[in-house]
Amino acid sequence: MKTITPKQQDIERKWYVVDANGEILGRIASKVAQILRGKHKPMYTPHLDVGDHVIIINADKVRVTGRKPDQKRYYRHSGYPSGLRSKTLGLLMHEKPEWVLEHAIKGMLPHNRLGRKMFKKLKIYSGEQHPHGSQKPEKLEIA
Repeated sequence: MKTITPKQQDIERKWYVVDANGEILGRIASKVAQILRGKHKPMYTPHLDVGDHVIIINADKVRVTGRKPDQKRYYRHSGYPSGLRSKTLGLLMHEKPEWVLEHAIKGMLPHNRLGRKMFKKLKIYSGEQHPHGSQKPEKLEIA
């Protein structure tokens, strides 16, 4: 038996819409990361990008469990002395809810140029509307 590696012209990419309204942050992030990688397809190959495009709507209505909005912190450093800054999850969900989802999903993708290529297929929007109607995305249920 020979191992078949999919060619670039053999890869079919679909578009999916995921409604994050009321969904738990980590669960939606792991499912979307699997779809971006292509792990749901029988032709999955770890060293190729065979995944699909994902559009996430209602990112501002995603849920987190427990006391995470007050206790979970995101850190960044400017590179200068005493340049460490931090914000809580609750504050970031109020300011930039798309960034929180992006950060969670990016952490579940490979940390190399292949992962950066996969991440470009992700589109996240705070409200109901998205400009990708011409791609005819299919609705995807996260269960």
